[in-house]
Amino acid sequence: MLVYVPQRRSAAASRTWLLLIFLLPWPGLILYALFGRIYVPKRRLERQARASREIRRVQALVGPRAFARPELPPNLASIVTLATRLGDFEPFGGNRIELLADYDGAINRLLADIDDASHHVHLLYYIYGNDSTGRRVAEALVRAAKRGVTCRVLMDAVGSKPALRRLAPWMRANKIQVEALLPVGPWRHNAARFDLRNHRKVAIIDGRIGYVGSQNIVDPKFVPGFPNEELMLRITGPAVVQLQAVFLADHYFETGSQFEEAGFFPDIKPCGESIAQAVPSGPGYQRENGHELMVDLLYTAAERVIITTPYFVPDEPFLQAVRSAVLRGVAVDIVLSEHVNHRVTQAAQRSFYDELLEAGVRIHLYQPRFLHAKHLSIDNDIVLIGSTNIDIRSFALNAEFNLLIYDRQVVANLREIQERYFANSRQLTCEEWQRRHWLTRPLQRIARLADSLL
Repeated sequence: MLVYVPQRRSAAASRTWLLLIFLLPWPGLILYALFGRIYVPKRRLERQARASREIRRVQALVGPRAFARPELPPNLASIVTLATRLGDFEPFGGNRIELLADYDGAINRLLADIDDASHHVHLLYYIYGNDSTGRRVAEALVRAAKRGVTCRVLMDAVGSKPALRRLAPWMRANKIQVEALLPVGPWRHNAARFDLRNHRKVAIIDGRIGYVGSQNIVDPKFVPGFPNEELMLRITGPAVVQLQAVFLADHYFETGSQFEEAGFFPDIKPCGESIAQAVPSGPGYQRENGHELMVDLLYTAAERVIITTPYFVPDEPFLQAVRSAVLRGVAVDIVLSEHVNHRVTQAAQRSFYDELLEAGVRIHLYQPRFLHAKHLSIDNDIVLIGSTNIDIRSFALNAEFNLLIYDRQVVANLREIQERYFANSRQLTCEEWQRRHWLTRPLQRIARLADSLL
């Protein structure tokens, strides 16, 4: 294992696995066999490469009318090139972007758009619940299908397991195409390692309206305790083409079917002032797109960084970028939920509070609900909103989708939401954190050793 484990992985991850294997040989070997390698079937890697080529081809046809170069200060100008090379997408201008912070309001807007659909509805979600919200969306899809609208739904095989088992058969009987993403099982066609998941939340209606963000199609109280609070984007304009391309690529990964229908990429006129750029990520890209982008954003920030995430278990490069930002005089705020739904992850997350507070980072613990929103704002110029958590799972294992937005007005609108987070949070201080029970400190550090498994 000394020879095998360190191959193509960080020294920190190698040490974690070797420590586990040396201390508990047989359980460690079993866990390593299940989780140790990010195995992606060769067929998926080939399809990812083909999907990237297809994205570039579609952009060559659609893009020239929509390409836009955002006006950014010199310290941020390189972000556009980096994001393009990581995710294949160019920045598209002429978009209108709405921030939807109300959970039920976001679902109702989606339902209204589905009811107005005339050509197709495409949904791609990690969790599609077998509950009242899932059924409301399914009923809207059935109504659309009866009007002759083509409806396709991609659900993660693990995150949406109850709906795939109970709700999907009824949906298929009503002419809705439902596919399970990343099926689990040794004998399943096109199966991957079972903890590689598709964590994206994307919706496209008629190729003209798109949704992206942190919210799944599920009741807000699907996890007992505090209900979820989310942030979604509703997008109209040329950037919807990029959401559509990601959906069709994921559909292609599962079915091998390609679409040439022109209705999926209609001629979209500019309808706003925002410039947006999709940055998908996942094991198929062979790079940690989300991680590299966020770290670079931290290093380029000049004034202020605000990070909102439900899970914060970063690696050393991310932590170093945060510390570097503070040392350069950048104000760094991190908004985390006071209430969590994963105890081990919470313990590992809290193990980082000491060094964050000592570095000068302001930690805000949001109290009203479980804050599941995931976004990052840089100075007054750039916003990154999507599905990526700040942890190794999101960076290396999950398929994620984030949208970069270059628009000072959108940053200002998000700042209003962030100020509400601050007002409803308890700011943690070094003095308060040092007074925690002495037994919790070693437990948190032990949980941190499992960062490669969380």
